[in-house]
Amino acid sequence: MGSVLILSDSHGWKQEITEIVSRHTVDKIIHCGDSELDFDAPELEGMHKVRGNCDFDSRFPTEVKVHIDGLNFYIVHGHLHRVKEGLLTLKYRAEEEDADIVCFGHTHIAGAEQIGERIFINPGSIRYPRMRKEATYAIISWDDKRKVQIRFFTVDGNELTDLSLEGKLEK
Repeated sequence: MGSVLILSDSHGWKQEITEIVSRHTVDKIIHCGDSELDFDAPELEGMHKVRGNCDFDSRFPTEVKVHIDGLNFYIVHGHLHRVKEGLLTLKYRAEEEDADIVCFGHTHIAGAEQIGERIFINPGSIRYPRMRKEATYAIISWDDKRKVQIRFFTVDGNELTDLSLEGKLEK
């Protein structure tokens, strides 16, 4: 029913963003901050995007709430929610926003987990990965029964099956 490409922490890279976006056919694209590009950079055109701690263009919002094909997405970079210390602050904010899917970056650590009724996705960094050697991004897809699949890929487009997650949103 729906699919979204999620990337983060590209730290000035342009060509890699363009290559990743052109590789996949998805409904929407999210950038979770630290692009270090201008808000209206052509590489970010059409994306839902937020401001990271390394973004200096004040036109970036610090959070974005968007409804995509039946799911509520809450998008932040994560530095304002102290995600390097854990997800509790972000979890509370996501509850306030009635989010189904929470997208964030900042830690440069790829991963996805379901916490209660919400799925939290950090696509990792396409430039400076941490905790593993591969630079990563993610794609989430779901069906009309709210069954969700998250897949992670390297910058070159190779799938990393060890990071995959399947879940079901109950609401």
